[in-house]
Amino acid sequence: MNRRSALRLAGGGALAVAAVGATAACAKNEAPAAPDPLLAQETSALTDAAAAKAAIATAPDRAGVLQTIADQRTAHAQALRTEIDRAIGVYGDGTTPSRRTPPPTAIAVTTPATVAALRTQLSAAQRSSADLSATLSGYRAGLLASISACCATHAGVLLA
Repeated sequence: MNRRSALRLAGGGALAVAAVGATAACAKNEAPAAPDPLLAQETSALTDAAAAKAAIATAPDRAGVLQTIADQRTAHAQALRTEIDRAIGVYGDGTTPSRRTPPPTAIAVTTPATVAALRTQLSAAQRSSADLSATLSGYRAGLLASISACCATHAGVLLA
């Protein structure tokens, strides 16, 4: 084999490797991304906040406590949304990926909730946050454990 043949062979091999890499980079990943496990928790927090605001109509004497619960559950939803968005990330130009799940729309409660119903809702939210935190790790587990503790305080102390 002479030098010219060796250079042709090396150049052809490099071109083939580049073509394979370009083809692989353009191939679409058809598997849809699994939904973020925090989405249900975010919706739950917004639902609880709306129910707490609606319960003010049925228990005006507890308006301060109910407003505190509504404010804190709204803060939980915002913290969860921040973590969901952080996990997805942003592109270098500041845009978000197309697979980003939009935040839930505003939750409207058509009938005023009772304090007992809100207590039950908060207990369910506490249990689901605790159960999910046991399956996750790091910051997400800590965030959900904190939310679980807060919901337990709302249900067991503030609404007792």
